[in-house]
Amino acid sequence: MKMTREQKYRRLEDVAPQEIEQLLHQSESSPWRQQYHIQPAMGLLNDPNGFAYYDGYYHLFYQWFPLGTDHGLKYWYHLKSTDLTNWIDCGIGVKPGDWFDSHGAYSGSGITHDGKLYLMYTGNTRDTQWQRHPYQCMAIMNEDGEIHKLKEPVIANVPAGYTDHFRDPKVWQDGEWFYCVIGAQRDDLTGAIVLYRSRHMLEWELLGELQTMLPQFGYMWECPDYFEMNGQAVLLFCPQGIASEGEQYRNIYQSGYVSGKPLQLPQLELEHGSFRELDVGFDFYAPQTALGPNGRRILVGWMGLPDIAYPTDDQGWAHCLTLPRELELRKDGVLLQRPVQELALRRGEKAEFAGILSEGRSSYAGIDGIAYELDCRVDLTAMDTNTTAAQAFGMELRVGEQEHTLLRYEANRQRLILDRSASGQPLAEDYGTIRSCELERPLERLQIFVDVSSIEIFANDGEAVFTSRIFPQPSSQGIVFFAEAGQVGLHVEKWNYCFKSQQ
Repeated sequence: MKMTREQKYRRLEDVAPQEIEQLLHQSESSPWRQQYHIQPAMGLLNDPNGFAYYDGYYHLFYQWFPLGTDHGLKYWYHLKSTDLTNWIDCGIGVKPGDWFDSHGAYSGSGITHDGKLYLMYTGNTRDTQWQRHPYQCMAIMNEDGEIHKLKEPVIANVPAGYTDHFRDPKVWQDGEWFYCVIGAQRDDLTGAIVLYRSRHMLEWELLGELQTMLPQFGYMWECPDYFEMNGQAVLLFCPQGIASEGEQYRNIYQSGYVSGKPLQLPQLELEHGSFRELDVGFDFYAPQTALGPNGRRILVGWMGLPDIAYPTDDQGWAHCLTLPRELELRKDGVLLQRPVQELALRRGEKAEFAGILSEGRSSYAGIDGIAYELDCRVDLTAMDTNTTAAQAFGMELRVGEQEHTLLRYEANRQRLILDRSASGQPLAEDYGTIRSCELERPLERLQIFVDVSSIEIFANDGEAVFTSRIFPQPSSQGIVFFAEAGQVGLHVEKWNYCFKSQQ
């Protein structure tokens, strides 16, 4: 049953303990609770926020509506970790309810300054006519983990020329200046990004709109993130309102990046190449990056999408975050995404197979389950003069009597296909059940992370990534490999992933 406005915008602090206990029980009873992904105890999770390294920890917040799976009054929920793998539960980080965030603490970012962690976010408000009025706000966390909000917004107005869709500040430092990009919608209902700067992050000067090579590309740009790597600039953002083109832009909303020459000031010019999707799976949005102490650029995304119904909605919870990914920017401006090495800390019992997969279907002892990492090395060259390299190779994951998730590689086109049409409980079928892309080089490696209700696939060391939710029955645990019209050399390593609860 859909909530009324009054129900959606209740504060968690005003809810009776019995209702909270009921919501927790409903969520815990869900058969699709993840084992090793970040997920809410109850309610709805969406954008990762405030991702930053501070005082010896990676701090990661996420948008949280605790009282259901429809979007309502958003809090920031706080986790921290020394290794990006084992996360400590720190509870609610930013509580809404002041005049400048009366209807939610919306997305934002974190950065260290003067020995503290500064958290800049969008305060959502509604007036009596239900018109939105966004404010850009600041909260500050000290070394004891105490978070205090400033009593006034640091950016109180939307600049002329833009609608009230003005949100998601992402802050970085360059020399003595702090800069901030904010997602925006122009008055003509096209998407844009606006840039500010500040000396001390308490007073911000509007520099203007970023001048990109995409003047009319969707109706709103959400969740911008700007950084530089190897002398090049990267701008992540989520354009809404992009029509699908062949294998591209198949989801309801997109998430991607452009790369090119570093931002030119004061002209605000960003000379860049084409827009590329970060992830070609079904469920990926609102990514945010952080710079680690060793210079690594780490990305985490929301494993979900706005305005899509999910099978857990009627079970009292929705969504999770992706696994952390380390980014590498090639000279040609292409981002590679690899699962962080620290995920090996999750590895438990190992099973392995090495040999030739002949034409047909095969399973191997110990290579099955519901929560695991699978690393497949693939050799699609002919074994000797008497054999033929397979024209297609693939696997079925979470296989049951009536269920499987299909991953298929077609050698002639170097095309990788993910098909979730038989994965279990269906979702978002209006947007199709197949995602695919053509790889730049023949398939050599697949790293696959399967959890109770998700799959993340990294092809050729991060050249292409597919992130998707799947909702099979608990009994669907098989893995079947196959080759068509020839043979393939195959080395498979599979680790069960240990369950480690958040502390």
